[in-house]
Amino acid sequence: MNRKKVDIITLGCSKNLVDSERLMKMLSDAGLETRHEPETTASGDIVIINTCGFIGDAKEESINTILSYVDKKTHGKIDSLYVMGCLSQRYRNELPPEIPEVDGWFGKTDWSGIVKELVKKHPATAPYDRIITTPRHHAYLKIAEGCDRFCAFCAIPLITGRYHSRSIEEIESEVKLLTERGVKEFNIIAQDLSAYGKDLASGKSQLAELLKRLSDISGVEWLRLHYAYPADFPYDILPVMAERENVCSYLDIALQHISDPVLKAMRRHVGKKETLELLARVRSEVPDIHIRTTLMTGFPGEGEKEFEELMEFVRTQRFERMGAFAYCEEEGTHAAKYLEDSVPQNVKQSRLDRLMALQEEISLDIQQTKVGKTFKVIIDKEEGEHFVGRTQWDSPEVDPEVLVAKAPGIRRGEFYNVKITEAMPFELIGGLE
Repeated sequence: MNRKKVDIITLGCSKNLVDSERLMKMLSDAGLETRHEPETTASGDIVIINTCGFIGDAKEESINTILSYVDKKTHGKIDSLYVMGCLSQRYRNELPPEIPEVDGWFGKTDWSGIVKELVKKHPATAPYDRIITTPRHHAYLKIAEGCDRFCAFCAIPLITGRYHSRSIEEIESEVKLLTERGVKEFNIIAQDLSAYGKDLASGKSQLAELLKRLSDISGVEWLRLHYAYPADFPYDILPVMAERENVCSYLDIALQHISDPVLKAMRRHVGKKETLELLARVRSEVPDIHIRTTLMTGFPGEGEKEFEELMEFVRTQRFERMGAFAYCEEEGTHAAKYLEDSVPQNVKQSRLDRLMALQEEISLDIQQTKVGKTFKVIIDKEEGEHFVGRTQWDSPEVDPEVLVAKAPGIRRGEFYNVKITEAMPFELIGGLE
């Protein structure tokens, strides 16, 4: 008798992807054949959709994907459909009556519940074990779940609950297991890296200690930090970044804005002065660092004055990596309850376009300073006339790539010294030195 085939679709962020990978391992250990599929091509007997519920566009994508697979089930193309993740966590009571064709709704981390539903047993799977769906040389490493910040615009605490750190020992065990399987690069993720470990013992961040212990593990070539928070920033990570070659000089820290009135309305617990001091100290202690940030346009109370202040901030700080989005009111948040969404959508979008156009100019200037220099590059894939790789300053999916001229002996997942010959805003071109 053929084993049931389960296809898992992941929508949203890399944190969701780690959840899907853990579920895949549990289902595989329970005897089911599992695959990770794009949202348009899943065709297994059973389809599980891991949803995102962070902002309006993500919720709409999740609902549309669910409905498309309801249609496939109705026409006999799949047998069963299950939904998990942020959207079903947030709307656990509202969704089932609206879409009764779904066979089961599960929360964000109720993996064992899905396994019990499908195979009527709980598999003996290590709590951190998973099936990697990224290229085998790199993986995301989720070190905590939840958030205690309660920023005015953000629904994450409503979905994930309060902050919960994993122990250093468990994370070490996971990294050792994955390095044995060939993973060399770890992108460390959480909703808030700055708070890691505060809930475990001393009330202080343990991120620096975690970095030290992970960087000591044989086979770990790169550790990269994503999603730090500017308030209560753990400055003791900076000497670790500066001293350890396998801790990338890279920091992803969402700043959202720079205007004091806007930051106060956002409930960010940090002001302009503290933000500028933070950035200056980071750059001073880690001179070759690349900072990635995320900014927002159109938050309630942002006038032209506040937006121009944001533009000047970007112009002077010259972030190596930057993303931005227009404010979208999220039900249940402080902003939705108490602040009027007063900035017209066309103004939000116009400001966003201006901000990103400025960043493209800055990015090109920074990229051009790398022409003629040689960098350590990991190769991800082969594409057309080039191999495609990344430097320590380039996180998968979100950052620029390096196009490497084909040469004999280049292999995916290996590191090479690449001399840069040409630069574009979001790509570098080079060849083996």
